[in-house]
Amino acid sequence: MVDQSQTLESAATLSDERIVERVLAGEIALYEIVMRRYNTRLYRVARSILKNDSEAEDVMQDAYVRAFQHLGQFAGRSKFSTWLTRIAVNEALARVQKAKRFEEWDEMNETEQGALEATRTKGTPESEVASRELTQILEQSILTLPEQYRQVVMLRDVEDLSTSETADCLSITEDNVKIRLHRAHGLLRKELLAKTTNSAKEAFPFPAVRCDRIVAAVFVRIHSLGA
Repeated sequence: MVDQSQTLESAATLSDERIVERVLAGEIALYEIVMRRYNTRLYRVARSILKNDSEAEDVMQDAYVRAFQHLGQFAGRSKFSTWLTRIAVNEALARVQKAKRFEEWDEMNETEQGALEATRTKGTPESEVASRELTQILEQSILTLPEQYRQVVMLRDVEDLSTSETADCLSITEDNVKIRLHRAHGLLRKELLAKTTNSAKEAFPFPAVRCDRIVAAVFVRIHSLGA
C-alpha cells in the first residue's frame, strides 16, 4: 500500500491545475503540495499589507481555507497561483479594514501620503540598521513604503510576478502597477536596490518549520469542515 508521503512525492511535479482536479476528486492530502509551493509568496504579500508577522500567518491560513472551500469555483481563467494570491490579498485587506488601519491612498495626494506614513513608521536607529544583515535592511526598507507601493514591490520585485499577474492579484490596472512600482523605486534609495538585487529573493524568508506549522493548521481546519 502506497503511503501518503509517497503519494505526495509522486504528485510533486504536477501542475497546480492538475493537483486542483485531484483534490476536487477526493485526494485532499495533495492540497499540501500547493500550500508548500506558495507559503512564501502568501506570507510575503500578507506581511507587506499587515506589517505584522503573526497576523500574516493568520491570513495565510484563512486564505488557504477559503481557497479550499471555493476550489470548485476556480475557473482556470488565470493561473491558480494568481487566484490564490488574490484571495490572500483580499483576506489581508479585509483584516486591515476591520482594524480600521486601512487608508484610501488613491484619494490622497503624495504629500498627505508621506505625512501619514511618517506618523506610522519610526526610523530605525542607524546603529541598529548598520548591524543587520543586508537582506534585513532590504526588508525594513520595503516595509517603510506606503501600503499601495509596498504590495507592488513585494509581488513584482521580490516574488518576480509579471506586471499583468500583479495587476490581477491586486485588482488594479497594469498602468497602475507600473506607476506604483516607479514611485516605490523612487522612494527607495537607488544605491540600496543596486546593492541588494541578488539578495531580494532571500528577503522575508519562510523557513520549513513555519511551513510545516501552516500546513498542519490548515488541514486541521479543513477536516473540521467535514472535508
